[in-house]
Amino acid sequence: MSLTSRIPARAIAGAMLAVLTAALGACSSFEQGTRGIADALTLYKPEVVQGNFVSKEQVAALQPGMSRVQVRDTLGTPLVTSVFHADRWDYVFTMRRQRVEPQNFRLTVFFKGDALERFEGDEMPSETEFVQRISRERKVKVPVLEATEDQLAKFPAAPTDAAPAAGDAATSTAVPALSYPPLEPGR
Repeated sequence: MSLTSRIPARAIAGAMLAVLTAALGACSSFEQGTRGIADALTLYKPEVVQGNFVSKEQVAALQPGMSRVQVRDTLGTPLVTSVFHADRWDYVFTMRRQRVEPQNFRLTVFFKGDALERFEGDEMPSETEFVQRISRERKVKVPVLEATEDQLAKFPAAPTDAAPAAGDAATSTAVPALSYPPLEPGR
């Protein structure tokens, strides 16, 4: 007598169905398990900061009526400008770190002609908060980026309209060249 003749066909079909169900169920748990193992074994994932970082201090410096050049000097070049929305600049940046949800920030600046009309967007982190978020060392001291009056007094301003002494060619104001000499000799 063979082994198959002793086991009914229904029992074989049920056993195969159970094995198939277990195998398919294992596929999804295998994927989750291997993803967890891969994350644990990953030695380095770069932290990514993309876009234009705009600090809370920079946003505080914006004033209605500023020119486009002044806004660009304050915030930097916008990440997104559109031909269809010429009076709107978008500043967007994201921070992605290991085991931390991605953080997205957006600031939109609106112009009327060449003057800043208004701006709106997310609450931006200060420069110190930004450095704390991207630093591995959580106790990083951010230096003050403004000079005091005493520090500025150490560097006297250059004279603006000082007349050069007679025959002093080094201090005379030179007229900018209208054309430049050739780069290669003989031309």
